[in-house]
Amino acid sequence: MTTPNNTEQAEQLKKEILHKTHYGLNIYTHILQHYYPGELVMRVVGRDCGLCRNPFNSNKKTLHIYIEKENIIGNSRDKETARHADTENAIPPGTAFHFAELHYKQNGAALLQTLNKELHLHIGEEQNYYKRLPRNFIPSLPQSLSPSVPQSISPLFSFFKAPITNTKPHNTVTLLQIYNVITGNYFKQRTDHLRNLTDPKQARQFKSQNFDYCTFSGTFSTRSDKALITHSGLLCIDFDHLNNVEILFNRLLKDDYFDTQLLFRSPSGTGLKWIISIDTTNTPHSNYFASVANYILQTYGVEVDKSGRDISRACFLPYDPEAYINPIYLK
Repeated sequence: MTTPNNTEQAEQLKKEILHKTHYGLNIYTHILQHYYPGELVMRVVGRDCGLCRNPFNSNKKTLHIYIEKENIIGNSRDKETARHADTENAIPPGTAFHFAELHYKQNGAALLQTLNKELHLHIGEEQNYYKRLPRNFIPSLPQSLSPSVPQSISPLFSFFKAPITNTKPHNTVTLLQIYNVITGNYFKQRTDHLRNLTDPKQARQFKSQNFDYCTFSGTFSTRSDKALITHSGLLCIDFDHLNNVEILFNRLLKDDYFDTQLLFRSPSGTGLKWIISIDTTNTPHSNYFASVANYILQTYGVEVDKSGRDISRACFLPYDPEAYINPIYLK
């Protein structure tokens, strides 16, 4: 990112940060998740987030976060900004940038650079997926549609044969291999059978006994967080019981902050599996999940399956001929 060298550049960068953080709400969420990992740190109702815990006031629930419109009687395009105030005046009222100053103990250009990096906004970077890949990354195409195809490209994660009680991985696989399998006919018969079952209990039992699965977030010696061999740099977000699967499917593909790596319908057909890239170098997997879950709630008004915070989370693999994979893996 280019360092802002004057007031005009700094103000422009602030505008871009606000635009990419839902008026600044994601800045509050990111910071609060640092103090309260695994918690739902705020609930957005309209433009008001109600009272949240304040790490700068003995963790009391006195922090009021809300979105303020610049001109209350103006039109829908008027500037909106997330702001805060403490009901006990423990901290001065202000914007997300003022709140970030308290946490990072920075201000000005240094703070803006930190936010850009910490929230993975990529402002000022080339918006080209290829530029963010390692220089020695050479993708190749597996020749078989079988889930037991030898590994060929990164990232890598573990694949398991049914039933769910089997915790020993069958193979180490790639996104392209899984995409080939779920868009082919390998899982078609069992997926069709599952979707014809009307009894929920019977459906759950059939799925757990007959569907192969994988752990997108890494390779494991056995399916347990403690048995992680290598994190894949991937996070699987699980959406269940959606009112309209296709609307969210298309919205996720256009998301401003996350490049979709793989996206497909769930075995039941009423949910989605969204696989995105994450960086766990400085942020633990569970914290990253909590931040993404809050972002999704704020942006799309949808709560995700909380079990995604587990690194060894199992994801059942269905038949979905319309699944999406990032085009880079098809080169």
